Amino acid sequence: MNLPVAGYGGGSTKKAGGHTNKLACKSKRYVVFMSNISVRFKDVLSRGEKLFIPYIMAGDPDIALTEKVIYRLEESGADIIELGIPFSDPMADGPTIQAASERALKNDVTLSDVLALLARVRTKSSIPIILMGYYNPIFFYGAERFAVDAKRAGADGLIVVDLPPDEVDELKPFTDKEGIDIIFLAAPTSTDERLKLIASKSSGFVYYVSVTGVTGARSTLAAAIQHKSELIKSYMEIPVGIGFGISTPAHVTELCRSFDAVIVGSAIVRFLEDISSEDKLLDDVGNFVKELKSATKVN
Repeated sequence: MNLPVAGYGGGSTKKAGGHTNKLACKSKRYVVFMSNISVRFKDVLSRGEKLFIPYIMAGDPDIALTEKVIYRLEESGADIIELGIPFSDPMADGPTIQAASERALKNDVTLSDVLALLARVRTKSSIPIILMGYYNPIFFYGAERFAVDAKRAGADGLIVVDLPPDEVDELKPFTDKEGIDIIFLAAPTSTDERLKLIASKSSGFVYYVSVTGVTGARSTLAAAIQHKSELIKSYMEIPVGIGFGISTPAHVTELCRSFDAVIVGSAIVRFLEDISSEDKLLDDVGNFVKELKSATKVN
């Protein structure tokens, strides 16, 4: 669902992602529709906090437990959740998330299963959820059908790792029609021209990859990240989140000085590698997320 924000003005008004609403005249009343993701960013940032966005793989180790983990992530302070779609060749993912994808695929988890899971979650939770994966499963599902079914299930956003902004036109018209934000990745190697293109195509927020290479928790992060954030944000009219390699509250505190959100994946997925007790797993994940979320309170 997109939420209306009313106002008055003339000329034009910018929407998230750089789209423009033309206004008939200065005295006309206009309504700008904000996505659930944009509303969540606005609300959390207005409290003097940055957003914490955890990632988990759908179906790891099974769909039923994924649903319970989603609820625990929300209870523990997650602002938005990224839900991975299992894929057999996750080229941008490190060994931790690759293994999570393999565990899900061994249970025959499909894109349809992920959408059904999301629909069940929506009966109990309205937390913004971003589907994250690769284009191959979407292509075979059908781009238009996927956009319709994803919206019906309750998806708020989409990250397609291997579908860059200059190749997204086969999908974006359908996600735009359904009001699903498409979030693109910017990298340390992105040129000025590339950043401009990402800014023109993105909605919701932009995902800055903190390191070159694949995902995975790291003990240190490059000092150059802080300087790069100023350049990236100079091109963006929407928030910028940062992910890849973030694994400690200290990382979160450091990065929240420059970015609007932090995304943590591998450090959370590791809890699912060896489960001795479901209750202990949920408690351990919940406590870890609480620590990371506490570190986002910059004021």
